[in-house]
Amino acid sequence: MCLMLIGWRAHPEYRLIVAANRDEFYTRPTEPMRWWPEVPDLLAGRDTGAAGRAANESPGTWLGLIAEPAGNSRFAAVTNVRNPSGQRLDARSRGALLLDFLRGTADHHPVGELPSPEKYVLDIATAPDEYNGYNLVVSDLRTLWWHSNRGTAEPRELAPGFHGVSNDAFVASAGITEAEPELGAPQPVWPKVRTGVAELRAVVQTEPSAIDRYFAVLADRTVAPDESLPRTGVPLELERALSARFIADAVHGTRACTVLLVRENGTFDMVERSFGEQGRELGEVAVRGRLDLPR
Repeated sequence: MCLMLIGWRAHPEYRLIVAANRDEFYTRPTEPMRWWPEVPDLLAGRDTGAAGRAANESPGTWLGLIAEPAGNSRFAAVTNVRNPSGQRLDARSRGALLLDFLRGTADHHPVGELPSPEKYVLDIATAPDEYNGYNLVVSDLRTLWWHSNRGTAEPRELAPGFHGVSNDAFVASAGITEAEPELGAPQPVWPKVRTGVAELRAVVQTEPSAIDRYFAVLADRTVAPDESLPRTGVPLELERALSARFIADAVHGTRACTVLLVRENGTFDMVERSFGEQGRELGEVAVRGRLDLPR
């Protein structure tokens, strides 16, 4: 995942709104969003091409929703932190972070003893080098927490409002309305995050149920001017290409756009659109369901 735009308790009728893009090499094996047969109640895309995954391990994912009864639903999503020189081939797959939170594992937070989002991010923060760089967002739909294993920021609970995460080790936040002060970011916000958060807020304030408008936000191919580009260790030409919200190339680009709407009445819609080389549309999966939301 390379861009997450989040509205958390930002509208009286919606608990959680997420619009997110996953950028990846087109050759990496991936299966579209669906209910997982081996993980009951998990709705997510399947990353079957992660390096280092054991033969008996489930695939990883980049964004998932556990739709369990009795107020036990959970959400998680992850982006990588871009740092080509710091990549380790022996690191654990970042997709495993999500599954550990969403379902637990036999030896780490077993099913039935799942930790709160706060406890989970504080636990994994004690072993920052187990994975390559990431931003992780997790929620039990009571609270929403963010953590990165790079940079100096501590794990923190995200306040009601709008939040944006891309491939640097921080989250950028803004208030529910334009009149409220910005909740802050520790360094200059990447252009696609800054404009993406503003456009997400505009949709939520005017037409929060319009799924196509969220996809339009994710589909923006505007490239940032050179003076606004971050410097993440990749060549300038690639930095330019990666500055767009939607990336369309011959080798690497936006593979999936996902919109999740969780309403306060418990109903939810989760829609994923898949893409191939040069942004070619491959298909759409849409799921509607109901959650027993905690209060």
